[in-house]
Amino acid sequence: MQTVDINKRLVDSYLELLKTLSPNSKLDLISGLSASLKTSKKTKNLSLKALEGDFINEKSADEIISDLKQARSFTRSIESF
Repeated sequence: MQTVDINKRLVDSYLELLKTLSPNSKLDLISGLSASLKTSKKTKNLSLKALEGDFINEKSADEIISDLKQARSFTRSIESF
């Protein structure tokens, strides 16, 4: 299925839902949609490359692993049969 078909079906399903709204609610929705189109916010780069180099620690990888293992706490107890 092409993207255009999916978008058309999505718009049609929204229109079915919006039929039950009052005229004032529909006008509020139109003004809200218009306002969202006028303000174009740049999306932040959310890729993993954007996080590169953000974790700075003086410890080596082995020391960090050791600290994590020591911080673990196990609450399960194994019962014998």
